[in-house]
Amino acid sequence: MNEEKRRQEYEKYLRATHRLGRVAIVLTLAMLLGAPFVMGAYLDAMPDLGAFARGFMSIGIVYFISCVAEYLIYVPMLGAGGSYLAFITGNLINMKIPCAVTARDIVGAKSGTAENEIISTLSIATSSLVTIVVLALGVMLLIPLQPLLQSPALQPAFDNVVPALFGAMACKYYRGNLRIAAVPLLVMSLLFILVPSLTGSTSFMIIPSGAIAIGLAYFFYRRDARAAGTEG
Repeated sequence: MNEEKRRQEYEKYLRATHRLGRVAIVLTLAMLLGAPFVMGAYLDAMPDLGAFARGFMSIGIVYFISCVAEYLIYVPMLGAGGSYLAFITGNLINMKIPCAVTARDIVGAKSGTAENEIISTLSIATSSLVTIVVLALGVMLLIPLQPLLQSPALQPAFDNVVPALFGAMACKYYRGNLRIAAVPLLVMSLLFILVPSLTGSTSFMIIPSGAIAIGLAYFFYRRDARAAGTEG
């Protein structure tokens, strides 16, 4: 009975999360897309909408693939609440994903479970609040810290913050299942070395690297299953 009640409460929570998340997404899109047009109309500086549409499509078609890939990869990882918060507040790769993954690993939650849903939502909400506080402090201290932030000696560090962050996270997963991680890592490393221009399209490269990892995982799963059946 307790298990059934918990399941019903969790489904109720998910329905409320989706309802609030959809409303928040619609309001966010309306404000993001509406603000430039409202300012353009108020200042009598509206662009040519035909030229705007052509320019938007030339760029939007490129990011459409990235959006689909990120949705398919991140939503199962973050759950409903975490996904709504992350996609609304942004900065997924640099901030929200590492925060959620770290919190999930600390508590030992599994993807697709109620525990992962809750911990991802809490961690991303906390990350968003911390980001707001840090940005507010940064804006207030921008002038005093400007000489330090623009110091040539620190520029290499700022340029490598994201690779260092994801390199540290990736090391844990590589060690956990090296036979699956090694081939995508090797293939992508060679590809980026041979075609340096691809470093600006890392979101697109998630698709082939993820496909390689999934294919390898399926191959090892079938092989281990056949071996277990043979031994049985």
